[in-house]
Amino acid sequence: MTWRNHLCLCLLALFGLGVSGQLAIAGEKPYDEPPVPMKTVAPKTPDQLRRDGVSGMVSIMITVDEKGFVQNPTVQKSTNPAFEQPALDAVSQWKFKAAKKDGQPVAVKVVIPVKFTTD
Repeated sequence: MTWRNHLCLCLLALFGLGVSGQLAIAGEKPYDEPPVPMKTVAPKTPDQLRRDGVSGMVSIMITVDEKGFVQNPTVQKSTNPAFEQPALDAVSQWKFKAAKKDGQPVAVKVVIPVKFTTD
């Protein structure tokens, strides 16, 4: 499966369409409307890992602030440390429609899974 396919699965989960395990909201649901990705950036797979056929996954926790910007990206877990910085760099550039609680934008924490494949 390609990065774009995995991104689609992540976006489906973010929209709440029941793709289990693709995105987790940290803690209780502090919103009525979830954050919605408006701009996504695919990570760059390190050249040597691509040549070697190495795949992997990085889970990045972020805060989506009240304006939809990514704040405080941190690696929660990773299958290969070489994928961590490219995943952080990519997710840091994402832009969201902010989550809402009682009609007002609110900051929320989400975990974004970033999968690296050799397809």
